[in-house]
Amino acid sequence: MGDGWPGRYSTVLEKGLRMSGDVNEAFAAERADQMKAARDWESELRNRLAAGTVERLPDGRYRVLTGWDAGEILSACGVPQHGLDLSRGAAALYSSVPAWHNVGNVISGGTSDIDKVLELGGIDYRVETVPANYPWNGETRVDEGLFHTVRTDTGASLGVVGRGYEVIQNRRAFEFLQELVNDSGVTWESAGALRCGRKVFVALRLPQHVTVDAEGINDQVVPFIVAVNSHDGRSPFQVVATPWRPVCGNTERLAVQDALTRWTVRHTRNASDQIQEARRTLGLSIKYYDQWASEETALARTDLAADEFNELIDVLWTLDDTATTRSTRTREARRDRLHSLFADEAERAGRTAYAGERAVTDYLDHYAPIRPSAASGLKGNLPGARGLRLLEGIDDDLKSTAHRRLTLLRQL
Repeated sequence: MGDGWPGRYSTVLEKGLRMSGDVNEAFAAERADQMKAARDWESELRNRLAAGTVERLPDGRYRVLTGWDAGEILSACGVPQHGLDLSRGAAALYSSVPAWHNVGNVISGGTSDIDKVLELGGIDYRVETVPANYPWNGETRVDEGLFHTVRTDTGASLGVVGRGYEVIQNRRAFEFLQELVNDSGVTWESAGALRCGRKVFVALRLPQHVTVDAEGINDQVVPFIVAVNSHDGRSPFQVVATPWRPVCGNTERLAVQDALTRWTVRHTRNASDQIQEARRTLGLSIKYYDQWASEETALARTDLAADEFNELIDVLWTLDDTATTRSTRTREARRDRLHSLFADEAERAGRTAYAGERAVTDYLDHYAPIRPSAASGLKGNLPGARGLRLLEGIDDDLKSTAHRRLTLLRQL
């Protein structure tokens, strides 16, 4: 998928037909190309397994262990399962670093040009609403209250919306962040589209890192601003502030008390005006990172006993007395996984509240069971669904609750 296999094979076939008119010859050339690509993947996978940068999973797939794409799942053939939009024949992704195993477009070090970001991220298309039609007794009728959101480049229907729905165009949704790029020296980190373009995103990397416990574990944290727009009628436009810890790829929203870390704009009248308000507020958010790092440093200096970690788990995932045997087994498996993650973190950060929080975050980001539905457009694609879950901040409340509970320990 990283080299556009379906499109590439079609090109080979068409070329063979033009050259000789012999479909057998064209097919032989196509198969030879397929076999070479498969051998290349096998060779690369063997090298990566030997180097310890990839591990084989029980179901025959592979998990990436190192680098920016740590945690990514590859198919049994070594192909990334990403959930990115492929409507134009290539993965809709721009990144400032090599990611997704060569899928997408990379500008080393990033760019500050919004036009390039939109183009390379495959999100430079517009969306319009068209009337919703339905057949009835041999004729086509129009539902006056419903509309389809449609991509103007591919004609794909992205969702069904009501009369009051206002499309927030991708450029409009993201260009307001350009002011931060111009004024603060930040860089467009990534951009892309998911689920055939129903969901689009951009991420900004702020120029300064923040440090947790500089005199102790000295964790370097990268501050990001992430904006997510949708065209399916199911979710709002939103902007979030999130730290990312390179040592393991965990992400989380800022949990500083009273900090405004998420801005949500519904697709209704005056949505564009509300985006302007988000821009004003966003300028105030950068200072929260230093305050957040201060709170995390305090957690790194607070001991956490095993029974206190168990209490935290029970608060986050409650189970009543009527729980089924299956639910009880699930709870025990989750507890075992969390304690294993806590032990791993404790080797580096000590048995502290900080290590406990990292364990919870790691579990939610990479191990918590999810079941992508057909409605999400990602059924059967766990990595893509997990990535979307991170973008949308589905687990933000659990992460914030863990942070608040652990923060109380340092006051005892």
